Amino acid sequence: MIKDVLVSPLDVIDTPGGSVMHAIKKTSEGYKGFGEAYFSNIEYEAIKAWKRHRIMTLNLVVPYGEVQFVLFDNRNNTNGKIQKIKISQKNYCRLTVPPLIWMGFKGLDKSGSIVMNIGNIQHDPLEVDKLNLNEINYKWS
Repeated sequence: MIKDVLVSPLDVIDTPGGSVMHAIKKTSEGYKGFGEAYFSNIEYEAIKAWKRHRIMTLNLVVPYGEVQFVLFDNRNNTNGKIQKIKISQKNYCRLTVPPLIWMGFKGLDKSGSIVMNIGNIQHDPLEVDKLNLNEINYKWS
């Protein structure tokens, strides 16, 4: 595990007509405040990588589909540490990613997937770093 990354199991409550799926509470470990919430669609086998936030803490939930997240930690001038986690309704959890961790993700569901991020600050393009897919040595297959 990468230091300060959290994987928190979440409750799914079956109710008539459809389930209630928890995401985060202000008392949840990893909650650092609220700045904004947004959804990203990801198509089957599409890869969105690499991005890191310098300030924002991410709280990632997959309410629909299945997504493979890959985190890369090269803080403290190390060669880097990789952490992978698949999130879906079968493994329903919240992935909390602290600032300065590179992140990418791949859609694994043929019907497409949705990723929700609950960030502790509003999106600011000046606090985000991006790399091309091949700039971190990781095989997505």
